[in-house]
Amino acid sequence: MSEWVSEGIPCFGVVGRINTGKSAVLATLLEVDDDRVIRVSPTPGETTRCQALPVEFDGRELVRFIDTPGFSRPVEAMRAIQKLHGEGTPDLAAIRRFVESQEADGAGEFEDEIRLLQPILEGAGILYVIDPSRPLRDAFVAEMEILRWTGRPRMALLNEKVDSSEHLTAWKNRLGSYFNLVRTFNAHHARFEERKHLMRSLLDIDEGNRGILEEAISLIEAEWEIRREEAADTILEMLRDCLTLRVEGKLEDAERRSKRKKEKKVRELSTKYLEKVRHLERKACQRLLGIYRHHLVEVEAGREAYEGIDLAAEETWRKWGLSRGQLTVAGALAGAAGGALVDVSTGGLTHGVGTAVGTVGGFLTAFFKGADFPELGVGGKGGLTIKSGSGRALVVGPPRNENFPWILLDSALHHYEVISERAHGRREKGVLPAPSEESLVRRWESKRRGRFAKWIASCAKGSPDRGLEAEVFDHLLNALEELEAD
Repeated sequence: MSEWVSEGIPCFGVVGRINTGKSAVLATLLEVDDDRVIRVSPTPGETTRCQALPVEFDGRELVRFIDTPGFSRPVEAMRAIQKLHGEGTPDLAAIRRFVESQEADGAGEFEDEIRLLQPILEGAGILYVIDPSRPLRDAFVAEMEILRWTGRPRMALLNEKVDSSEHLTAWKNRLGSYFNLVRTFNAHHARFEERKHLMRSLLDIDEGNRGILEEAISLIEAEWEIRREEAADTILEMLRDCLTLRVEGKLEDAERRSKRKKEKKVRELSTKYLEKVRHLERKACQRLLGIYRHHLVEVEAGREAYEGIDLAAEETWRKWGLSRGQLTVAGALAGAAGGALVDVSTGGLTHGVGTAVGTVGGFLTAFFKGADFPELGVGGKGGLTIKSGSGRALVVGPPRNENFPWILLDSALHHYEVISERAHGRREKGVLPAPSEESLVRRWESKRRGRFAKWIASCAKGSPDRGLEAEVFDHLLNALEELEAD
């Protein structure tokens, strides 16, 4: 009875030298960043037993990978197999006799080799992982000889670092004589298309299971499209919630009579408003991390990470969101005049408000200082829209600067790019980094910006245009797909 291989399920043993990155390759390929499932460690010999890792959809297993211990004594094992076989080239039967003889003796001398060969003897294909930064030594040649003698379908995978190894050419020249297929794969930086390409490569070494492998690849592609749609929904929901957000406070008689007390009340409500926006962004990023199965990344750092970034500075507004010309065109296409987000004049209440609040990733830290933004063509004082209602009600929100929603959108796009590209083989913990590149929304065609501008204006007025939202969703979906292709 087979322990590792099941009829009708393509099965591949992932083998190689100790600490070449086998587990990291599997973690990235299967999108698992949990050490309880796949242990990825810099400590040599971390994997000491075989572990089955299925690819499942709706509870049905379609493909199975087996993480194995690394070779520990390949040269000695090769010689032992040759001695058992005698003259000529050893074959699968010789390797089976070797395993059986070692098992009878307790497998003490070649324990790792025995364990990694068991799934292969049962019929598993071979995925041989190599670290090409290491020179091609006799031990690696012995490993490749043993795998070749099994006669199983086999693919060599060069777990290539970003800085290409000086030994890479030597490896590639040698591997062709031992393996049916040779591919490169960076376990720490592989994006979705590279992972999908590796899965598709399995078709070239396992023709007998083509149908089920093709089905698995189609389901993987469909699942990724669903994730992209969920991400677009998340980003639109965050924008809608931020732009329709209002914070209301009670203005006591004493506060109404005193300008100083009134301004203090405005600052309190402004701070509350911005903290709510910050919470909505954090919530959206947490959901994106969940959609793409990342558990080791935190949404944001402490407030010290946000210091020194000033939205009132011209250089910041030149870098993020839309340019002045793009804002003008977007507003015209949306049928809205400049300053479309202004609900009611502030009457000077926000002048001098210096509330600082950090948003996710750091680069959106907002210092609403009441300064002018001449490059945006707003013309009025910056800051938050203050609506004075009847009686003692005071309502704050949304920010009256036209670029605010575009910078929110820029933040979401940058974080989507980082999250969707992150390889699960990376095990370092950290926070979502502040984007280093400039605005993404500025790259959009004017038609897309115009449709978004119209929808944004409707949200800022408190009544999102649901009829337009489907078109905006499609534009955002296309934008996310473009980011993946960059």
